[in-house]
Amino acid sequence: MLLRHLRYLLAVADNGGFTRAAQAMHVSQPTLSQQIRQLEEALGVVLFDRTSRTVRATDAGEAYIACARRVLVELAAGKRALHDVKDLSRGTLRLAMTPTFMAYLVGPLVRDYMGHYPNIHLEIFELSMADIETGLADDSLDIAIAFDQVRNPDIESIPAFIETLGLMVGRDHPLYECKTALTSQQLAQLEFALLTPDFVTRACIDEFFAQAQITPKVAIEVNSVNTLLEVIRHTAVATILPEPIATQDRALRKIALLDKGPRRGAALLRRKNNYHSAASVAFMDLMLGTTVGIDHYTG
Repeated sequence: MLLRHLRYLLAVADNGGFTRAAQAMHVSQPTLSQQIRQLEEALGVVLFDRTSRTVRATDAGEAYIACARRVLVELAAGKRALHDVKDLSRGTLRLAMTPTFMAYLVGPLVRDYMGHYPNIHLEIFELSMADIETGLADDSLDIAIAFDQVRNPDIESIPAFIETLGLMVGRDHPLYECKTALTSQQLAQLEFALLTPDFVTRACIDEFFAQAQITPKVAIEVNSVNTLLEVIRHTAVATILPEPIATQDRALRKIALLDKGPRRGAALLRRKNNYHSAASVAFMDLMLGTTVGIDHYTG
């Protein structure tokens, strides 16, 4: 059974006969009659009483015609819904970020995305790298901003920008007004509050210290970026986080280093060989600078 069988069925019912139905559908009467017989054979019932001059639906035909009308109405509604999604007049975007990206990217990105597409419903999740990969793989997420070191072969990693980690302190730190770049020896003398070792960012920091042959004095370890920022704002310890996090409104100051801080690739992640909604494609275009340059978001 094909959709055209349903359309021919309704044409006969609405026009009261095969001749007028054939004219309305722009087919020959024998062709239309044959299509109705095929439908009756497939269903195993007679849909129309052909014994009188006026073609009338049988009881079975009336029941099936009512169902056919509902099917075609729903299909038409579905077609309109697809059109609405494509023109971004409606839809949903399920977006995830790792915690350090969430600390400085989510605000400006959501502001600009909603400015362009105000009718898209956003669902935003702060997740670890492992949870992001799981969510993309099981299709509970559409797109994510994370690191380019993807382990799951089913996930596509699209390079977005290079992120630099930097040394930062709060107002209570003696180095808050420091204007000169610190040497490795000076860096080694500082006390640090850092993210816990289960963060990918901490692994990047530890590698940086190892390459500089520094054993950092880690006084505090925190498993939340927001909590870490509160600690730095109110204590005389330093931290290392993505440079854009250090802003005046956060009362954080970035301190220059003679040896450049660790760098890593930031990427847009999505499932390979999967349907990508118009909402997710629009987000990707925005993030990659098709609509707005990436520097707008990363400082």
